[in-house]
Amino acid sequence: MAPTAAAFVRSGSNAFAFDALAAWPNETGRVMALCGPAGCGKSHLAALWAERVGAVPLNGSEAALADPLELERRPVLLDIAQDADDETLFHLINLAQQDGGALLMVSRPSPRRWHVDVPDLRSRLDAVRVVAMEAPDDAVLSAILAARFAEHSITPGDGVIEYLMLRIDRSAEAAAAIVARLDAEHRPVTRALARQVLGASADLFEEPSEGLQP
Repeated sequence: MAPTAAAFVRSGSNAFAFDALAAWPNETGRVMALCGPAGCGKSHLAALWAERVGAVPLNGSEAALADPLELERRPVLLDIAQDADDETLFHLINLAQQDGGALLMVSRPSPRRWHVDVPDLRSRLDAVRVVAMEAPDDAVLSAILAARFAEHSITPGDGVIEYLMLRIDRSAEAAAAIVARLDAEHRPVTRALARQVLGASADLFEEPSEGLQP
């Protein structure tokens, strides 16, 4: 399912990044890095930016196969940016300086932590503006769980979403995985079922914190 603006919840964990991309590219520069942990929604937010500005989407090491002529004077979205080779990264950063150009690099680690062998590229990456996102907070995780349940045509019982929020990894992937497992039970989704399914999924989800009620 393609990311939509309506499905993105602006909250404390992503507000800074959301606002930064809403006003970019601008006078702050033509290259930006969007970073954060797995499942925090950075690819979703980047895709919304790409749709707004008409950016060319590229992905990791596959970016080396792109036709440079198609990238001139256009915004570019490079997801999994740390997997691109040095030559490609250097070329994309240079292209971003043209009128109409821009480069948004998306990755988990900051570009300052990427391994590169070209000194000039190292200095350019160190100078890139980095915008960070955090793991989903309660508002975002609750919205993600509600959306995943709706996709499966499931109406969860009272307190199920709150129960799951306290126990699963704080990521979109974990939310989708637990909802899929609950759906596979073909039973009403209650707290009791959630507890049972979580108990059988200890390899994927966090252990309840001390003091949480079962």
